[in-house]
Amino acid sequence: MIASLAMYDWPHVAAEHDRLWQLVRAALAEEGIDAPAGLTRNGSLWTIWESPALVLGQTCGMPYRTRLHGHVALVATLDYALPDAPPGYYYSEFITRADEPGDVIDFIDRTLAFNGQDSQSGWAAPQNHVAPLGLKFSHTRHTGAHRDSARAVAEGRADIAAIDAVTWRLIEAHMPKLAAKLRVITHTAPTPGLPLITAKGRDAVAVARAVAAALAALAPEDRAALGLAGLAAIPPEAYLAVPTPAPPSQDVPVN
Repeated sequence: MIASLAMYDWPHVAAEHDRLWQLVRAALAEEGIDAPAGLTRNGSLWTIWESPALVLGQTCGMPYRTRLHGHVALVATLDYALPDAPPGYYYSEFITRADEPGDVIDFIDRTLAFNGQDSQSGWAAPQNHVAPLGLKFSHTRHTGAHRDSARAVAEGRADIAAIDAVTWRLIEAHMPKLAAKLRVITHTAPTPGLPLITAKGRDAVAVARAVAAALAALAPEDRAALGLAGLAAIPPEAYLAVPTPAPPSQDVPVN
């Protein structure tokens, strides 16, 4: 059995995630569903997401719509109560250096740092933001993580990045020196947030009830640390409707 909440499971909030999981596990037991004693914090995310042993996982909208849909069961979406977004939705914060002027369009021919080409927030969202103008970010730097994208921009190895708003909140709270070197330009349009999934064939409705019960029982201080406001039911169609941009071109030199 596997459970993972790896997308926002930073060391700074690992204890809060552990307490949340224990509440979910107890609620799952009430539903007659066995669950692992603890969260998995190592190994490939794709291996976790695609495992038939997955009881509860959190993925990203782009992997869900491009590869996981039809192979896993959608449970629900955690609501992080972001301003200017419906429950369960999120967006990306465009960031640049604090002393760097300009709007997003002024960076179109400069270097975009992105965490991964299968990331909704780091890759799809910024490309979809400029696509209506007939533009795309062509000069890129792959970093592997939002935190590393923020560092790349702060250190001048890139000029702009799109950072998942919940991750940006964590950066501001736990990496204030890095955040102080950066400024938010604007944010992308809201899209469905990171979906909770379970292995295909499991009772996703029962798992959702267990997560909802756990959130209701979670201590206020833990809810605040995790930024959680509740649980949202977003249909698969909403995820599938988000455009998927082409991956970074192999014809354009990657910095």
